[in-house]
Amino acid sequence: MGDGSSVGRAELDFASEGDIDSFVSMLTRFERGEIDADAWRTFRLLRGTYAQRQTERGVSMLRAKLPQGVVSAAQLETLADVADRYSRGFCHLTTRQNVQFHFVPLADIEGAMRLLSDVGITTREACGNSVRNVTTSPTAGVAPNEVFDPTPYARAFTRYFLRHPLSSSLPRKFKVAFSGGGADHSFALVNDLAFIAQLGPDGQRGFRVTVGGGTALMCKSGRDLVSFTPVSEVLALAEAVVRVFHAHGDREHRKKNRLKFLVKRLGWDAWRALVLEQLSYVRADGVPDLLCDSLEITVPTTRTPTPRPTEIEALLARDEPRGPGIVPRYLPVAGDPRAERFFASNVTPQRQSGFACVTIVVPLGDLTSGRLRAIAALARSFSDATVRTTIGQNLILRWVPVDRVQSLHRLLVLIGLAEPNPESIADVGSCPGAESCKLAVTQSRGLADHVGARFRDDRAWIDRAKGLSIRVSGCPNGCGLHHVASIGFQGGLRKVDGRAAPYYNVFVGGDAAGPAEARFGRSLAKLPARRAGEAIECLVTLYETKRNPGESINEYLGRVSAEDVAAALAHLDRAELTPEDFVDLAEQTVFRPEATEGECAA
Repeated sequence: MGDGSSVGRAELDFASEGDIDSFVSMLTRFERGEIDADAWRTFRLLRGTYAQRQTERGVSMLRAKLPQGVVSAAQLETLADVADRYSRGFCHLTTRQNVQFHFVPLADIEGAMRLLSDVGITTREACGNSVRNVTTSPTAGVAPNEVFDPTPYARAFTRYFLRHPLSSSLPRKFKVAFSGGGADHSFALVNDLAFIAQLGPDGQRGFRVTVGGGTALMCKSGRDLVSFTPVSEVLALAEAVVRVFHAHGDREHRKKNRLKFLVKRLGWDAWRALVLEQLSYVRADGVPDLLCDSLEITVPTTRTPTPRPTEIEALLARDEPRGPGIVPRYLPVAGDPRAERFFASNVTPQRQSGFACVTIVVPLGDLTSGRLRAIAALARSFSDATVRTTIGQNLILRWVPVDRVQSLHRLLVLIGLAEPNPESIADVGSCPGAESCKLAVTQSRGLADHVGARFRDDRAWIDRAKGLSIRVSGCPNGCGLHHVASIGFQGGLRKVDGRAAPYYNVFVGGDAAGPAEARFGRSLAKLPARRAGEAIECLVTLYETKRNPGESINEYLGRVSAEDVAAALAHLDRAELTPEDFVDLAEQTVFRPEATEGECAA
């Protein structure tokens, strides 16, 4: 790639100009009236183009895939170009290691796609009823506790199913994750299909394979399809599962057509028998073994000189984020007093001696064009010319020499991205919510921003609630992953004296990273939007009052009684609403919910 990367251009190139040509052709046919709106919607979704709620403006959300969350410095710079030319001057990181651009005029989609394609980024099957982006832990390959690095296998899996004959015509979306078998940062057990690294009795590499996981309606933890399959069998087994889903999935009932519903409808034994039968046909058809890129993990040998502060400032000067919606705010702090917190919470040693992973907290998952270009410069100098995106909507720089961490931190302070305590109560994850999504009831980003700011201003709460995760979704579909958060907020409303007010269901005790099965939060309260921060403080205080010796806050919330939660939060629900409570967070006018039919199951 010409920038010192140990990950080559070919490994990160998933694009095809043919995809864009077909998009333009189909758009032309739609504009001529040769195909109807339903056919056009199905087609454009499979090319990553999702209609926003602002239908009168004719704007779209464009989603691009970052397989395994890996993005090169050159690709970061192109994301910046797309944000500047076609969107709001910034992009949004998702909970599935994708990147999204909002408020893109439909006429500009082709130009954005071609820019992305030039650096290997595809939008193919980023939305729609398809095999979606294949996720992996951002520390895969460098984590001290993993069994082996699943990244090469996940990348090969991605290539096999991208543009696969069945991949774009499934009954519903199909999500896949790979885990290295140590700490699970990919939430493998809430995916339709997951591969968790294992070693066989003879040291042979393979995976535990789970199926049928998911959140939203009917939360389910993935169930073991096989306890071990060798890596050579991964594609054959996955092909069999996809074929069964394609043939037997429910295509009529939009809210009950994920794989987990098929398993429930057929029964586990009957469903598994179909998969094993199909597996014999797959083998007879000659599905190839899983062929991977190099499995060798190499230390970066070429790095660019450390950027001068003036060079970084010149990149930031090009920032022009604009609305509508919440616009990113970055606050550079000279002589940052939070430095010690940063070194303690954002820097973790790699298993390769002398190197560290450094997490960059990205508020609300939003990155402006100037920050994207600045991070690209840091990646070339301090890392391997790549970054990794996380499910927590942050970034990770790997291969940072430990003796250069302080130098990196000084530049992150300059950029305004040196926040400590990633994925804490000061770093709240959120879906886009009613800012752009048709289905959302509430401004989930507004609540996330409100809560994060509250605890960034009073960091004693972070220490009291160590390990607590907060996630927000604007509707029950749960794109913000609120079902598997320590405390999750699901947007809704309540009529008070005949007027609609923004409310959130409070979910307590979720955890998707357990080794055996995922745990889902229980909806134990419903509160006005502006009382979310107080609710978190009440639950932390409840934990401190009633925990067992040595019990973590997540362990406690997993067992807390509904009665205790109701008692702790009752005063927040009983309090009389103020005029402000009828205005959603991040809004200026009285709350008027306008959720319409979305395209999640189109």
